[in-house]
Amino acid sequence: MTSSPSDPRSGATPVEKMYFAWDDALARNDADALLALYAEDAWFESPLVPHLLKRESGVLHGHRELRPLFDLLAERKPPVRRYDRSAYLTDGKRLIWEYPRQTERGEQMDFVEAMELNDKGLIQRHCVYWGWFGVRVLQRNEYRR
Repeated sequence: MTSSPSDPRSGATPVEKMYFAWDDALARNDADALLALYAEDAWFESPLVPHLLKRESGVLHGHRELRPLFDLLAERKPPVRRYDRSAYLTDGKRLIWEYPRQTERGEQMDFVEAMELNDKGLIQRHCVYWGWFGVRVLQRNEYRR
């Protein structure tokens, strides 16, 4: 596995392109751009799914199920959801990075993003692993309008 260079925003590889494009689309609250990064039949897993979509399962499949989540994310992200990160790990198909809780600017929601890209460079599977600080944000219902 390799880690990312310092900041190659041009995205020389599909993994690099995804690392920057996904973070950028989420930070800009651009649900269309975010959805375009996923394969039509992509799988997504996160504790945020049952919280925001009021469903039992934390698993979504396909654009039709992903779209409502991305729309709600664009409307409801709490201010403590920031985008400080430093590098990624990859084997050329899988992409993993961390948003650490403690940053130079203070605390932020803590996640590990784990993605598998398909042969077209789109996200086929995406699992979001939450740290204790992020879980507390859910418990306090900070994703409300």
